Amino acid sequence: MKSLGLLALFMMSVILTANSREYHVAKNGNDKNEGTKESPMLTIQMAANLSLPGDLITVHEGTYRENVVPPRGGKSDEKRITYQAAPGEKVIITGSEVIKNWYLVSGTVWKTSINNDFFGNYNPYKEKICGDWFDDKGRVHHTGEVYLNGKSLWEVESLERVMNPTEVKDNFDPAGSVFTWYSETDDRFTTIYANFHGADPNRELVEINIRKSCFYPAINHVNYITVRGFIMHHAATQWAPPTAEQAGLIGTNWSKGWIIENNTINDSKCSGITLGKHGDEFDNTSENSAEGYVKTIERADKKGWNKETIGSHIVRNNTIFNCEQTGICGSLGAVFSTIENNNIFNIWTKRQFTGAEMGGIKIHASIDMVISGNRLYNCGRGLWLDWMAQGTRVTRNLFYNNTTDDIFVEVNHGPFLIDNNILLSPLAIRDWSEGGAYAHNLIAGNIEHIPQVRETPFHEPHSTKITALAQTKGGDNRYFNNIFVGGKEIKNSKPGLGIYASTHFPMIVYGNVYLNGAEKMIAERNSLELKINPDLSVAETDKGVFLKFNYPNEMLKQQNETITAHALGRTLVSGHRFENRDGTEIIIITDYFGKKRDKNSSAAGPFAKLSKGENKLIIW
Repeated sequence: MKSLGLLALFMMSVILTANSREYHVAKNGNDKNEGTKESPMLTIQMAANLSLPGDLITVHEGTYRENVVPPRGGKSDEKRITYQAAPGEKVIITGSEVIKNWYLVSGTVWKTSINNDFFGNYNPYKEKICGDWFDDKGRVHHTGEVYLNGKSLWEVESLERVMNPTEVKDNFDPAGSVFTWYSETDDRFTTIYANFHGADPNRELVEINIRKSCFYPAINHVNYITVRGFIMHHAATQWAPPTAEQAGLIGTNWSKGWIIENNTINDSKCSGITLGKHGDEFDNTSENSAEGYVKTIERADKKGWNKETIGSHIVRNNTIFNCEQTGICGSLGAVFSTIENNNIFNIWTKRQFTGAEMGGIKIHASIDMVISGNRLYNCGRGLWLDWMAQGTRVTRNLFYNNTTDDIFVEVNHGPFLIDNNILLSPLAIRDWSEGGAYAHNLIAGNIEHIPQVRETPFHEPHSTKITALAQTKGGDNRYFNNIFVGGKEIKNSKPGLGIYASTHFPMIVYGNVYLNGAEKMIAERNSLELKINPDLSVAETDKGVFLKFNYPNEMLKQQNETITAHALGRTLVSGHRFENRDGTEIIIITDYFGKKRDKNSSAAGPFAKLSKGENKLIIW
């Protein structure tokens, strides 16, 4: 009988696979066509409307000016709906349209007037950026944007600043800040003024954002979708706070099991990829308070916030840049997900607005998430784990040139593990949490530690179910086998572990190396303190990113133990062990490159083996 059952399942699988089909989309197609390779459709949306679980949508070379709204998803990992760019072909999905009817006003300033009907029911030049924890810096910002040959101009608050632009300092693109635009709207028309300097906008490529997103479902629970191999850009996205619906250039909208891979995602007015919260009538009513976010969690719980329904996404091998809020963000909806091998840079480049929800990666509730192998640089803040980082592992990531900090852990009670990372920005770790483990990292920036009085949740192991709320009193961290390098003086922070000289909960430290003035902890076992400056430097080349590091001979002699779940123990507040998300015991036996460590003597830092003297390593 068992054999007959297996045979029936196999036959059903064959039948379902046989019924799956592939739709082709091409610029020479027609939406009345069948969607075969020989008779393709014209729009991705038409293929999306027809696709069923198990189907494949292949899009051929060209620029598709549409916002794809998938009406349904797949049924499982095996029966997902896949959207892919045809292998070897350049496929662009864009939220912008080309604008040609520009008229010279004066000097290098031009204007265009667009009938409001052109925008449909969403006009990004009327839509103001707003939301919980958003700081407009005292002026209005719109979700729209203007692009000259693919590069975004700077929105300014008056026509006078278009006519007489001045360079803006303290950002990643001061030279670009004199290319400015300003808009006015009335009942019939939207008028945009822009300073293109020496360019003629009627001869160059000028585009404006008109769509909220490039790929985003209109409803929740559109599950098991794969999006692969596209260039997606130019979205008029709204601010994505943790207390409201989070719509990105591409986003999952409170779903399960998406795979977003091998894409280039750039120029979202706010966020690139969103894995976040559903929308409801209470959006943006939190009054920017911890109590308000607790209510948000309670509402999410009633809306099916659990492992069976939400999260378990994979975001990998994407290049994400030029987003003014986040590269990837998710409030509650990213639980049990994996974010790996993404290249994320130039986030918050203009710095015209700010807020408390910004970074290369920003996650609320990173329960049982793995964040691995990513490169985060020029992001302002690299990675922000805010509330409920429990069962989270951050491993083998590269951080540098982040002006705020590399990693910010805020009001978490653990356990979470941060291992085998390279942190090279002036402020490496902003620690407003407890119950974390930091092992085998290269930490060349300072650490800040500030306890918090807000009450935030911890959960049952490997679950979204809340056990209780607690204040973050600080301490209860483990620092094992790290390399600390002293550097710049920064307010409220110190190099090394000196910042933890007095904590509410005790600290557990072992086997760390302190170089160039980094401060060690008193009574640490097996530590090594050297006044040597290792002359760390990072160089970006066509062949990759290189790290130079002078390795002291004394470090070759240090004998450290392998880090295991037993060594990490249990967190004091949540009471949980450090485990992998499948419940197995954690043991750190590989390094930044994935190479096996010596089981008898585990070297400090993220590299299993270095040579005495200068080492030059390709780290990305």
